[in-house]
Amino acid sequence: MALVKVFNTKNKEVGEIDLPDAIFKVEVSSALIHQAVVTQLAGRRRGTASTKTKAEVRGGGKKPFKQKGTGNARQGSTRSPLMPGGGETFGPRPRSYFKALPKKMAQAAMRSALSDKLASERLIIVDDLKISAAKTKEVSSIINAFGFKKSLLVDSDNKDLEFGTRNLARHKFLRTEGVNVYDNS
Repeated sequence: MALVKVFNTKNKEVGEIDLPDAIFKVEVSSALIHQAVVTQLAGRRRGTASTKTKAEVRGGGKKPFKQKGTGNARQGSTRSPLMPGGGETFGPRPRSYFKALPKKMAQAAMRSALSDKLASERLIIVDDLKISAAKTKEVSSIINAFGFKKSLLVDSDNKDLEFGTRNLARHKFLRTEGVNVYDNS
């Protein structure tokens, strides 16, 4: 078991807690973390970019000029990709950027990220993050007590802390069920 110091909101040590080695003392796999982050970011992409081909552009049903006798190259439609106002040849089409990540790999990546946080001493446990009201000033004073420029606050169900963190640009609040490898790294 890994012994980790527990602090209060004023950055004073108030005790220690045992963290399970099966989660916080595993070998860090940067490849797994990378794969989980790529999967998560790919899932956020919308994939709605689209252009029209020459079949989808409106108009162009009639030949622009007769086949012979003009001296120009033959044309069958004004909506050809070679003509102004024509369709796009190989433009983007709607697609899904979804990448599958097996559950066990995702869990291993999360364990790896948490182990890395603990090993680099960037994991701080606070005993009670209760604040009197949903005020950004209160959350900011707690964060400033620890001297963080950027942080991720995780709590199970603390609406005041969640609302108080919203206006802080470099600090983020997540509920325990929303903890992920990307925000954790």
